[in-house]
Amino acid sequence: MADLVRLLSKLRVASGASSPCLLRCLSSSAASFQSENQIPSHPVHPLTFSPDLTGTDPKDRNVQWVFLGCPGVGKGTYASRLCSLLGVPHIATGDLVRDELSSSGDLSAQLKEIVNQGKLVSDEIILRLLSKRLEAGEAKGESGFILDGFPRTIKQAEILEGMIDIDLVVNLKLREDVLIEKCLGRRLCSQCKKSFNIASIDVKDENGNPAMSMAPLLPPENCMSKLITRPDDTEEVVRERLRIYNDKSQPVEDFYRSRGKLLEFDLPGGIPESWPKLLEALDLDDYEEKQSAATA
Repeated sequence: MADLVRLLSKLRVASGASSPCLLRCLSSSAASFQSENQIPSHPVHPLTFSPDLTGTDPKDRNVQWVFLGCPGVGKGTYASRLCSLLGVPHIATGDLVRDELSSSGDLSAQLKEIVNQGKLVSDEIILRLLSKRLEAGEAKGESGFILDGFPRTIKQAEILEGMIDIDLVVNLKLREDVLIEKCLGRRLCSQCKKSFNIASIDVKDENGNPAMSMAPLLPPENCMSKLITRPDDTEEVVRERLRIYNDKSQPVEDFYRSRGKLLEFDLPGGIPESWPKLLEALDLDDYEEKQSAATA
């Protein structure tokens, strides 16, 4: 509770541009805590959406989802595909930060200073940006969302629960040796800025793990000579990122598992192998067929 109260105080004395939704939710959440270790059993004054998917199965399918997973596992790829299928926005906190940096918003100067100093963006700022984005979406009539890679810590998960009623958390998993090879194959076109992957993964079954193959995602010919490697895509850095993520992610996974909202999905291979199985796990395989038939 002390952390929430301190965070709430900081937001209240900020530039005056703090999101009303976030302040309201944090205030309610803080008041509902009886001890630092107690987690609210249900959201307090949640910002909710009423899913209304055009052409969806006549099931009351809620689409207020979170995608978790290690760096490089493919959260953005699968989340964006699902968003296109379901007609809901894909919200990645990294994109929110980049959008704010390129704007003249109240947080832009503060964010530039943080990024230029190589510091991590605080929970306070991320939550303000997220609250601002959700309120804007609600005003436009958006009927759901998929959050990509957030929350990353138990503190973020606790505060988010007071803001939004999350329906489902999909935890994408990939064996570590494949994940490292995949990360080391990432490339960026210095001209068009699109991402590619030159790794051709063909791992034999061992230690109880099934064999796995992933085809490379190669660039068009005009990008091939312009590919660059991100400076942090080295094996040492990738392993450290995975270690940090695993340390912090376990409590988040336990948080949602205890609420019966966690779906663990082991990627069986690349997109051709994984996408249909993910749709099946989400009970969306027939939905994609109906959408395809409707647009044919």
